[in-house]
Amino acid sequence: MRLKELFSRQPVIPAPMAGVTDFPFRQILRELGIKFVFTEMVSSKGLVYGNQKTEELLDFNSEDGFWTGVQIFGEDPEIMGQAAVYIEETYAPQLIDINMGCPVNKVVKNGAGAALMKDADRAEKIVEEVVKKINLPVTVKIRAGWNKGQYTAREISRRAEQAGAGAVTIHGRARSQFYEGQADWDIIQATAREVNIPLVGNGDIFTPQTAREKFRTAGCRALMVARGLQGNPWLVSRANQLIKTGSIPKKPDIKEIIDMACHHLDRAVNYYGPHRAVPKMRKHLHWYIKGLPYATIIKDQINQLKEVNQIKTVLKKYKTALIKYQQGCKEELDPKKII
Repeated sequence: MRLKELFSRQPVIPAPMAGVTDFPFRQILRELGIKFVFTEMVSSKGLVYGNQKTEELLDFNSEDGFWTGVQIFGEDPEIMGQAAVYIEETYAPQLIDINMGCPVNKVVKNGAGAALMKDADRAEKIVEEVVKKINLPVTVKIRAGWNKGQYTAREISRRAEQAGAGAVTIHGRARSQFYEGQADWDIIQATAREVNIPLVGNGDIFTPQTAREKFRTAGCRALMVARGLQGNPWLVSRANQLIKTGSIPKKPDIKEIIDMACHHLDRAVNYYGPHRAVPKMRKHLHWYIKGLPYATIIKDQINQLKEVNQIKTVLKKYKTALIKYQQGCKEELDPKKII
């Protein structure tokens, strides 16, 4: 399948997110009908130097009939090329994406991630090296620039295209903004007019309606959803349905939300084992219940629990109380009864 065909089939794509799009979460996305997913971001040096924790991030089935992309990061073109070769030969994903957008200090301090938005020459060399070394499609994910208002996305995108990239994703914020303020979709739209390869827009997509509006107006071939997926794995499938059919998909109700939180916990336990799964899942469980009545109290209680069955008991009692509360039994939503 070519990239253009992929974007036509699935115009909204879940983003690669460290600590979020792990194997259990990708399983859930698959269950919801998502054909194309990304692994978490992977260190090129970690792979080349044989780091076991880095290797664990690449657990996926290349023969399951779905598409899987692997995102790598690094500042050394040669090491990035070596990592890409290793991934292609060992794991056989459908594409490799180069991260030039991660804003966190431990990544940018070494010149990787969003730091490449300040170094167009190095960014182009990295793309050239990876494209030269492998047969898989290569895509690039960038930010608008390093500093707000000093955007380099258009130049980096043009250079990525010249170096052989098959598509570019732009997050409409500068690195200096991290996730504050609003994503600048004007720079995404302007870049889409200047490159001939597919452009993917990213930033502040939290509802299917927003996805449809950006898809119609930004000139992008596809969209990528990141933080909007936290506690809301339905977002990509719902957004794709709205864009492709025009019908507004039903939002998950309280029962579906809590049931999915428990199912996600079960998936994590089956994969990691209970001792590793519980700490990893706390943030996910918080995201699922965020905005619901007394969510903060329930979250604090979950933080104190270490046993899977205890957590599931709290969530199920919380679900029952919320449903009765919606039916008018307000006294049922007493945190003391739940915890």
